[in-house]
Amino acid sequence: MIDSGGYYHGVLLLDKRAGLTSHDTVMEVRHAIRQRRVGHAGTLDKLAEGLLVVCIGRATKIVQFLSGFDKTYVAEICLGRRSKTFDSEGVSVDEAVLSPPDLNSAALAKLVSEFTGRIKQRVPVYSAVRINGVRLHRLAREGVDVVPPEREVEIREIAVLEYHKPHLRLRITCSSGTYIRSLADDLGKRLGCGGYLSKLRRTAVGTLTLDGAVSSDDVPRLHGAGKLADHLLPFSSVLTFSAIRINDDYEPYVVSGKSLRACDVIGVEGSFGVGDKIVLKNTRGEVLAVGTAGRSSHGVGNNGDGELFNYIRVLN
Repeated sequence: MIDSGGYYHGVLLLDKRAGLTSHDTVMEVRHAIRQRRVGHAGTLDKLAEGLLVVCIGRATKIVQFLSGFDKTYVAEICLGRRSKTFDSEGVSVDEAVLSPPDLNSAALAKLVSEFTGRIKQRVPVYSAVRINGVRLHRLAREGVDVVPPEREVEIREIAVLEYHKPHLRLRITCSSGTYIRSLADDLGKRLGCGGYLSKLRRTAVGTLTLDGAVSSDDVPRLHGAGKLADHLLPFSSVLTFSAIRINDDYEPYVVSGKSLRACDVIGVEGSFGVGDKIVLKNTRGEVLAVGTAGRSSHGVGNNGDGELFNYIRVLN
């Protein structure tokens, strides 16, 4: 939407081009629409391209609720060489080139199955993760010898798209926080020939996909033509949590976080338990706040002790 002052509010699905950082991409959007309140949910590496979820105006309030979604990528891994950065930037011309093995469909399926499920992954040395308050990439460039931390991540699915030596193309769905660069390096180690991430395209963040995404170059054109608002998604399209629907009388009290009573509730959407993250919706289906459930979805309509809804963030 666009308000009376000409400011945008909503979520923009952007197809980021390779060579720009996520921060630089956000700055391009800010400059194009002359609006400061712009942020992104989920960083893409500079060399990566694809879906960047950009939040504009009041939608910046929901960035924290979008960052934990699963991600889907199409990755190209170049086998036969290692990289200190695990991508094409860190490949040394002095590095010996090894011949990748011949792998048939069965061998490829077995290989990727070893990296599917909950796995431990070493964070790349050249990354923004902090050690004692200092980013790893800074320590690496200063020549400081440091062992990067390990993280447990979940690879939901790896599908082999094609293998033409030395390039292996995969579609990967994984938990938030997974480093596809690390996966490329680990696959290369497992095959004994080395490998690095040569191309990466993010195709989905949770239920959001590249369908309908616009490029950075489209933003100033759409803004100038008065059509950018048509591409903005409302909160209800991107916050896929279960919901409590409230009546019109209670809606004005949301902004003050007034306790929700059973008599204020007109229904629920989905199923949830105590402590689950949910949203409040008005009679028009608009999301007004994000919080946690004080009761399960089956007990919302009953009178009783304790809060029905514990506010985390009011969105208007």
